Amino acid sequence: MTLPPLSLYVHIPWCIQKCPYCDFNSHAQKAALPEQEYVARLLDDLRADLSWAQGRPLESIFIGGGTPSLFSAAAIGELLDGIKALCNLHPNCEITLEANPGTFEAARFSDYQRVGVNRISLGVQSFNAAHLERLGRIHNPDQAGQAAKHLQELGLVSFNLDLMHGLPEQSLSQAMADLDQAIALQPPHISWYQLTIEPNTQFASRPPQLPEDELLWSIQEHGHAKLLAAGYQQYEVSAYAKPDHKSVHNQNYWQFGDYLGIGCGAHSKITLADEQRLIRCEKIKHPRGYLDLTKPLRYRQWQIDTDEMIFEFFLNTLRLRQPIAKQLFEQRTGLPRARADEALAASIATNLIESTAQEWRVSEKGYLFLNTILDQLL
Repeated sequence: MTLPPLSLYVHIPWCIQKCPYCDFNSHAQKAALPEQEYVARLLDDLRADLSWAQGRPLESIFIGGGTPSLFSAAAIGELLDGIKALCNLHPNCEITLEANPGTFEAARFSDYQRVGVNRISLGVQSFNAAHLERLGRIHNPDQAGQAAKHLQELGLVSFNLDLMHGLPEQSLSQAMADLDQAIALQPPHISWYQLTIEPNTQFASRPPQLPEDELLWSIQEHGHAKLLAAGYQQYEVSAYAKPDHKSVHNQNYWQFGDYLGIGCGAHSKITLADEQRLIRCEKIKHPRGYLDLTKPLRYRQWQIDTDEMIFEFFLNTLRLRQPIAKQLFEQRTGLPRARADEALAASIATNLIESTAQEWRVSEKGYLFLNTILDQLL
Protein backbone atom coordinates (compact mmCIF):
# COMPACT_ATOMS: atom_id res chain seq x y z
CA MET A 1 0.00 0.00 0.00
CA THR A 2 1.44 3.36 -1.07
CA LEU A 3 0.21 6.90 -0.57
CA PRO A 4 -1.93 8.01 -3.55
CA PRO A 5 -2.48 11.61 -4.71
CA LEU A 6 -4.49 13.83 -2.38
CA SER A 7 -7.42 16.15 -3.17
CA LEU A 8 -9.58 18.43 -1.04
CA TYR A 9 -13.37 18.63 -1.19
CA VAL A 10 -15.10 21.64 0.40
CA HIS A 11 -18.87 21.50 0.95
CA ILE A 12 -20.98 24.66 1.08
CA PRO A 13 -24.52 23.47 1.83
CA TRP A 14 -26.82 26.38 1.00
CA CYS A 15 -29.06 26.80 -2.08
CA ILE A 16 -31.74 29.30 -3.05
CA GLN A 17 -34.19 26.40 -2.97
CA LYS A 18 -34.04 22.61 -2.86
CA CYS A 19 -34.45 20.95 -6.28
CA PRO A 20 -36.97 18.07 -6.32
CA TYR A 21 -34.42 15.52 -7.63
CA CYS A 22 -31.56 16.51 -5.28
CA ASP A 23 -30.41 14.11 -2.56
CA PHE A 24 -27.24 16.06 -1.70
CA ASN A 25 -26.74 17.60 1.73
CA SER A 26 -28.19 20.98 0.80
CA HIS A 27 -30.38 23.46 2.65
CA ALA A 28 -32.59 26.26 1.34
CA GLN A 29 -31.27 29.71 2.21
CA LYS A 30 -33.61 31.33 4.72
CA ALA A 31 -31.49 34.26 5.91
CA ALA A 32 -28.20 35.99 5.25
CA LEU A 33 -25.46 33.42 4.79
CA PRO A 34 -22.90 33.16 7.64
CA GLU A 35 -19.95 33.49 5.26
CA GLN A 36 -17.26 34.52 7.71
CA GLU A 37 -18.32 32.07 10.40
CA TYR A 38 -18.52 29.19 7.95
CA VAL A 39 -15.15 29.92 6.31
CA ALA A 40 -13.53 30.10 9.76
CA ARG A 41 -15.11 26.75 10.66
CA LEU A 42 -13.96 25.19 7.38
CA LEU A 43 -10.39 26.17 8.16
CA ASP A 44 -10.72 24.78 11.70
CA ASP A 45 -11.97 21.57 10.06
CA LEU A 46 -8.94 21.45 7.76
CA ARG A 47 -6.50 22.08 10.62
CA ALA A 48 -7.95 19.13 12.52
CA ASP A 49 -7.33 16.83 9.53
CA LEU A 50 -3.91 18.13 8.43
CA SER A 51 -1.99 15.13 9.77
CA TRP A 52 -3.85 12.97 7.22
CA ALA A 53 -2.17 14.86 4.40
CA GLN A 54 1.09 13.16 5.44
CA GLY A 55 3.17 15.74 3.60
CA ARG A 56 1.35 15.41 0.27
CA PRO A 57 0.46 18.47 -1.81
CA LEU A 58 -3.13 18.99 -2.90
CA GLU A 59 -3.58 17.99 -6.55
CA SER A 60 -7.04 19.56 -6.71
CA ILE A 61 -9.61 21.49 -4.69
CA PHE A 62 -13.32 21.17 -5.44
CA ILE A 63 -15.79 23.55 -3.81
CA GLY A 64 -19.20 21.94 -4.14
CA GLY A 65 -22.63 22.08 -2.62
CA GLY A 66 -25.31 23.27 -2.43
CA THR A 67 -24.54 26.36 -4.45
CA PRO A 68 -21.05 27.62 -3.54
CA SER A 69 -21.45 30.61 -5.86
CA LEU A 70 -23.89 32.07 -3.33
CA PHE A 71 -20.75 32.93 -1.36
CA SER A 72 -19.03 36.16 -2.32
CA ALA A 73 -15.68 36.15 -4.09
CA ALA A 74 -14.19 37.73 -0.96
CA ALA A 75 -15.32 34.75 1.13
CA ILE A 76 -14.03 32.24 -1.43
CA GLY A 77 -10.75 34.15 -1.55
CA GLU A 78 -10.43 34.06 2.24
CA LEU A 79 -11.09 30.31 2.14
CA LEU A 80 -8.48 29.67 -0.56
CA ASP A 81 -5.91 31.88 1.19
CA GLY A 82 -6.48 29.89 4.37
CA ILE A 83 -6.09 26.58 2.56
CA LYS A 84 -2.85 27.75 0.93
CA ALA A 85 -1.51 28.82 4.34
CA LEU A 86 -2.18 25.36 5.76
CA CYS A 87 -1.42 23.07 2.82
CA ASN A 88 1.06 22.68 0.02
CA LEU A 89 -0.57 22.94 -3.40
CA HIS A 90 0.65 21.28 -6.56
CA PRO A 91 1.94 23.99 -8.95
CA ASN A 92 -0.90 23.14 -11.35
CA CYS A 93 -3.53 22.57 -8.67
CA GLU A 94 -7.01 22.44 -10.22
CA ILE A 95 -9.39 24.64 -8.19
CA THR A 96 -13.04 24.14 -9.14
CA LEU A 97 -16.10 26.05 -7.95
CA GLU A 98 -19.64 24.86 -8.65
CA ALA A 99 -21.95 27.64 -9.81
CA ASN A 100 -25.46 28.27 -11.06
CA PRO A 101 -26.05 30.30 -14.22
CA GLY A 102 -28.15 33.12 -12.80
CA THR A 103 -27.02 36.52 -14.08
CA PHE A 104 -26.23 37.76 -10.57
CA GLU A 105 -23.76 34.92 -10.06
CA ALA A 106 -22.36 35.08 -13.60
CA ALA A 107 -21.16 38.62 -12.91
CA ARG A 108 -19.04 37.19 -10.10
CA PHE A 109 -17.12 34.71 -12.26
CA SER A 110 -14.21 37.05 -13.00
CA ASP A 111 -13.95 37.83 -9.27
CA TYR A 112 -13.76 34.11 -8.46
CA GLN A 113 -10.99 33.79 -11.03
CA ARG A 114 -9.14 36.71 -9.47
CA VAL A 115 -9.06 35.03 -6.01
CA GLY A 116 -7.70 31.74 -7.36
CA VAL A 117 -10.51 29.66 -8.89
CA ASN A 118 -9.28 28.29 -12.24
CA ARG A 119 -12.16 25.98 -13.18
CA ILE A 120 -15.93 26.52 -12.85
CA SER A 121 -18.58 23.81 -13.09
CA LEU A 122 -21.84 25.33 -14.30
CA GLY A 123 -25.09 23.59 -13.35
CA VAL A 124 -27.07 24.09 -16.57
CA GLN A 125 -28.99 20.75 -16.54
CA SER A 126 -31.12 21.71 -19.57
CA PHE A 127 -31.66 24.50 -22.12
CA ASN A 128 -35.39 23.76 -22.27
CA ALA A 129 -37.48 26.20 -20.21
CA ALA A 130 -40.23 23.67 -19.40
CA HIS A 131 -37.70 21.07 -18.26
CA LEU A 132 -35.83 23.61 -16.13
CA GLU A 133 -39.09 24.51 -14.41
CA ARG A 134 -39.91 20.82 -13.84
CA LEU A 135 -36.46 20.32 -12.31
CA GLY A 136 -36.97 23.26 -9.96
CA ARG A 137 -34.10 25.25 -11.45
CA ILE A 138 -34.17 29.01 -10.89
CA HIS A 139 -32.40 30.07 -14.11
CA ASN A 140 -33.69 30.23 -17.67
CA PRO A 141 -32.08 29.03 -20.93
CA ASP A 142 -30.81 32.51 -21.87
CA GLN A 143 -29.05 32.92 -18.53
CA ALA A 144 -27.42 29.52 -18.97
CA GLY A 145 -26.10 30.44 -22.40
CA GLN A 146 -24.89 33.86 -21.29
CA ALA A 147 -23.08 32.41 -18.27
CA ALA A 148 -21.33 29.79 -20.42
CA LYS A 149 -20.25 32.44 -22.94
CA HIS A 150 -18.87 34.54 -20.10
CA LEU A 151 -16.84 31.57 -18.88
CA GLN A 152 -15.50 31.04 -22.38
CA GLU A 153 -14.31 34.67 -22.49
CA LEU A 154 -12.56 34.50 -19.11
CA GLY A 155 -9.84 32.15 -20.33
CA LEU A 156 -10.04 29.83 -17.31
CA VAL A 157 -7.88 26.72 -17.27
CA SER A 158 -11.13 24.85 -17.92
CA PHE A 159 -14.86 24.90 -17.29
CA ASN A 160 -17.58 22.28 -17.22
CA LEU A 161 -21.25 22.26 -18.17
CA ASP A 162 -23.47 19.91 -16.17
CA LEU A 163 -26.28 18.53 -18.33
CA MET A 164 -28.95 15.94 -17.49
CA HIS A 165 -30.93 13.65 -19.77
CA GLY A 166 -33.82 11.25 -19.25
CA LEU A 167 -35.87 14.15 -17.89
CA PRO A 168 -39.62 13.93 -17.22
CA GLU A 169 -41.44 13.53 -20.57
CA GLN A 170 -38.25 14.35 -22.49
CA SER A 171 -38.10 13.25 -26.13
CA LEU A 172 -35.02 12.15 -28.07
CA SER A 173 -35.07 15.37 -30.11
CA GLN A 174 -35.27 17.50 -26.95
CA ALA A 175 -32.35 15.66 -25.35
CA MET A 176 -30.26 16.10 -28.50
CA ALA A 177 -31.22 19.79 -28.72
CA ASP A 178 -29.84 20.25 -25.19
CA LEU A 179 -26.58 18.61 -26.22
CA ASP A 180 -26.36 20.63 -29.43
CA GLN A 181 -26.69 23.88 -27.47
CA ALA A 182 -24.11 22.76 -24.93
CA ILE A 183 -21.61 21.74 -27.61
CA ALA A 184 -22.14 25.05 -29.46
CA LEU A 185 -20.89 26.87 -26.34
CA GLN A 186 -17.58 24.99 -26.68
CA PRO A 187 -17.01 23.96 -23.06
CA PRO A 188 -13.77 22.00 -22.57
CA HIS A 189 -15.69 19.52 -20.38
CA ILE A 190 -19.28 18.24 -20.32
CA SER A 191 -20.80 16.12 -17.56
CA TRP A 192 -23.78 14.40 -19.20
CA TYR A 193 -25.73 12.09 -16.94
CA GLN A 194 -29.13 10.50 -16.63
CA LEU A 195 -31.66 11.72 -14.09
CA THR A 196 -32.32 9.07 -11.47
CA ILE A 197 -34.92 9.11 -8.72
CA GLU A 198 -33.17 9.05 -5.36
CA PRO A 199 -34.73 8.22 -1.97
CA ASN A 200 -35.78 11.07 0.31
CA THR A 201 -36.35 13.55 -2.52
CA GLN A 202 -39.52 15.27 -3.73
CA PHE A 203 -39.39 13.18 -6.90
CA ALA A 204 -39.26 10.01 -4.80
CA SER A 205 -42.46 10.94 -2.98
CA ARG A 206 -44.19 12.17 -6.16
CA PRO A 207 -42.45 10.37 -9.04
CA PRO A 208 -42.58 12.12 -12.41
CA GLN A 209 -43.17 10.30 -15.70
CA LEU A 210 -39.68 9.43 -16.96
CA PRO A 211 -38.87 8.14 -20.46
CA GLU A 212 -39.15 4.40 -21.05
CA ASP A 213 -35.97 2.28 -21.06
CA GLU A 214 -35.89 1.97 -24.84
CA LEU A 215 -35.99 5.75 -25.25
CA LEU A 216 -33.36 6.20 -22.53
CA TRP A 217 -31.06 3.83 -24.40
CA SER A 218 -31.66 5.69 -27.66
CA ILE A 219 -30.84 9.01 -25.98
CA GLN A 220 -27.65 7.52 -24.58
CA GLU A 221 -26.54 6.09 -27.93
CA HIS A 222 -27.28 9.19 -29.99
CA GLY A 223 -25.82 11.55 -27.39
CA HIS A 224 -22.63 9.55 -27.00
CA ALA A 225 -22.10 9.55 -30.77
CA LYS A 226 -22.79 13.30 -30.95
CA LEU A 227 -20.24 14.09 -28.24
CA LEU A 228 -17.54 11.93 -29.85
CA ALA A 229 -18.19 13.55 -33.22
CA ALA A 230 -17.73 16.97 -31.60
CA GLY A 231 -14.25 16.01 -30.39
CA TYR A 232 -15.02 15.04 -26.81
CA GLN A 233 -13.45 11.95 -25.26
CA GLN A 234 -15.44 9.87 -22.80
CA TYR A 235 -13.11 9.15 -19.90
CA GLU A 236 -15.74 8.23 -17.31
CA VAL A 237 -19.32 6.95 -17.46
CA SER A 238 -20.83 10.46 -17.52
CA ALA A 239 -17.81 12.68 -18.20
CA TYR A 240 -16.64 13.90 -21.61
CA ALA A 241 -13.66 16.18 -22.18
CA LYS A 242 -11.63 17.78 -24.92
CA PRO A 243 -7.97 16.63 -24.98
CA ASP A 244 -6.05 17.76 -21.85
CA HIS A 245 -9.25 18.84 -20.07
CA LYS A 246 -10.13 15.77 -18.02
CA SER A 247 -10.92 16.81 -14.47
CA VAL A 248 -7.99 16.12 -12.13
CA HIS A 249 -10.38 15.96 -9.18
CA ASN A 250 -12.76 13.50 -10.85
CA GLN A 251 -9.92 11.25 -11.96
CA ASN A 252 -8.49 11.11 -8.46
CA TYR A 253 -11.86 9.88 -7.12
CA TRP A 254 -12.25 7.25 -9.83
CA GLN A 255 -8.66 6.01 -9.44
CA PHE A 256 -9.27 5.43 -5.72
CA GLY A 257 -7.07 8.31 -4.65
CA ASP A 258 -7.28 10.03 -1.28
CA TYR A 259 -9.30 13.12 -0.42
CA LEU A 260 -9.92 15.27 2.60
CA GLY A 261 -13.50 16.45 3.02
CA ILE A 262 -14.34 19.58 4.97
CA GLY A 263 -17.73 21.19 5.49
CA CYS A 264 -21.22 19.98 6.39
CA GLY A 265 -21.53 16.22 5.79
CA ALA A 266 -18.27 16.04 3.82
CA HIS A 267 -16.56 12.65 3.52
CA SER A 268 -12.85 11.84 3.58
CA LYS A 269 -11.01 8.73 2.36
CA ILE A 270 -7.47 8.45 3.64
CA THR A 271 -4.67 5.89 3.23
CA LEU A 272 -2.51 5.25 6.28
CA ALA A 273 0.27 3.41 4.47
CA ASP A 274 2.45 2.82 7.55
CA GLU A 275 -0.48 1.12 9.26
CA GLN A 276 -1.62 -0.66 6.06
CA ARG A 277 -5.21 0.51 6.40
CA LEU A 278 -7.77 2.84 4.84
CA ILE A 279 -10.11 5.01 6.87
CA ARG A 280 -13.20 7.04 6.09
CA CYS A 281 -14.59 10.00 7.96
CA GLU A 282 -17.87 11.93 7.79
CA LYS A 283 -18.40 15.42 9.17
CA ILE A 284 -21.50 16.62 11.02
CA LYS A 285 -24.24 17.26 8.44
CA HIS A 286 -26.45 20.12 9.54
CA PRO A 287 -25.11 23.68 9.30
CA ARG A 288 -26.38 24.53 12.77
CA GLY A 289 -24.43 21.67 14.32
CA TYR A 290 -21.38 22.27 12.14
CA LEU A 291 -21.18 25.90 13.23
CA ASP A 292 -21.59 25.02 16.93
CA LEU A 293 -18.10 25.52 18.35
CA THR A 294 -18.89 23.23 21.29
CA LYS A 295 -19.39 20.20 19.04
CA PRO A 296 -16.74 18.03 17.36
CA LEU A 297 -16.67 18.33 13.57
CA ARG A 298 -16.21 14.61 12.93
CA TYR A 299 -19.55 12.84 13.07
CA ARG A 300 -18.09 9.36 12.58
CA GLN A 301 -14.89 7.63 11.49
CA TRP A 302 -14.31 4.01 10.52
CA GLN A 303 -11.84 1.63 8.93
CA ILE A 304 -12.56 0.01 5.56
CA ASP A 305 -12.31 -3.77 5.83
CA THR A 306 -10.80 -5.97 3.11
CA ASP A 307 -14.00 -6.97 1.29
CA GLU A 308 -15.31 -3.41 1.38
CA MET A 309 -11.96 -2.15 0.10
CA ILE A 310 -12.10 -4.45 -2.95
CA PHE A 311 -15.68 -3.43 -3.68
CA GLU A 312 -14.95 0.30 -3.30
CA PHE A 313 -11.85 0.10 -5.50
CA PHE A 314 -13.89 -1.34 -8.36
CA LEU A 315 -16.96 0.80 -7.63
CA ASN A 316 -14.73 3.75 -8.54
CA THR A 317 -12.31 2.43 -11.15
CA LEU A 318 -14.98 0.67 -13.22
CA ARG A 319 -16.43 4.08 -14.05
CA LEU A 320 -13.34 4.99 -16.07
CA ARG A 321 -13.29 4.15 -19.76
CA GLN A 322 -9.80 2.70 -19.61
CA PRO A 323 -8.08 -0.51 -18.46
CA ILE A 324 -7.49 -0.95 -14.74
CA ALA A 325 -3.86 -1.72 -13.93
CA LYS A 326 -3.44 -4.59 -11.49
CA GLN A 327 -0.45 -2.74 -10.05
CA LEU A 328 -2.78 0.16 -9.18
CA PHE A 329 -4.99 -2.25 -7.22
CA GLU A 330 -1.99 -3.45 -5.22
CA GLN A 331 -0.74 0.09 -4.59
CA ARG A 332 -4.10 1.53 -3.51
CA THR A 333 -5.31 -1.41 -1.39
CA GLY A 334 -2.16 -3.19 -0.21
CA LEU A 335 -3.76 -6.48 -1.32
CA PRO A 336 -2.37 -9.01 -3.81
CA ARG A 337 -3.95 -8.88 -7.27
CA ALA A 338 -5.04 -12.49 -6.82
CA ARG A 339 -7.65 -11.31 -4.31
CA ALA A 340 -9.23 -9.15 -6.97
CA ASP A 341 -9.03 -11.90 -9.59
CA GLU A 342 -10.99 -14.13 -7.20
CA ALA A 343 -13.59 -11.41 -6.59
CA LEU A 344 -13.98 -10.81 -10.34
CA ALA A 345 -14.07 -14.50 -11.31
CA ALA A 346 -17.79 -14.57 -12.16
CA SER A 347 -17.52 -11.43 -14.33
CA ILE A 348 -14.44 -12.80 -16.09
CA ALA A 349 -16.21 -16.12 -16.75
CA THR A 350 -19.17 -14.33 -18.37
CA ASN A 351 -16.91 -12.07 -20.48
CA LEU A 352 -17.97 -8.90 -18.73
CA ILE A 353 -14.33 -8.34 -17.81
CA GLU A 354 -11.20 -9.40 -19.68
CA SER A 355 -8.17 -10.20 -17.51
CA THR A 356 -4.51 -10.19 -18.58
CA ALA A 357 -1.32 -10.46 -16.55
CA GLN A 358 -1.16 -6.68 -16.12
CA GLU A 359 -4.71 -5.31 -16.26
CA TRP A 360 -8.45 -5.78 -16.18
CA ARG A 361 -10.46 -4.38 -19.05
CA VAL A 362 -14.24 -3.99 -19.07
CA SER A 363 -15.65 -5.45 -22.30
CA GLU A 364 -18.16 -3.54 -24.40
CA LYS A 365 -20.77 -5.96 -23.07
CA GLY A 366 -19.50 -5.29 -19.55
CA TYR A 367 -20.10 -1.55 -19.84
CA LEU A 368 -23.77 -2.37 -20.32
CA PHE A 369 -23.81 -4.42 -17.11
CA LEU A 370 -21.63 -2.50 -14.66
CA ASN A 371 -24.20 -2.98 -11.90
CA THR A 372 -24.06 -6.74 -12.48
CA ILE A 373 -20.27 -6.71 -12.09
CA LEU A 374 -20.60 -4.78 -8.83
CA ASP A 375 -23.34 -7.10 -7.56
CA GLN A 376 -21.05 -10.07 -8.20
CA LEU A 377 -18.40 -8.48 -6.01
CA LEU A 378 -20.70 -8.45 -2.98
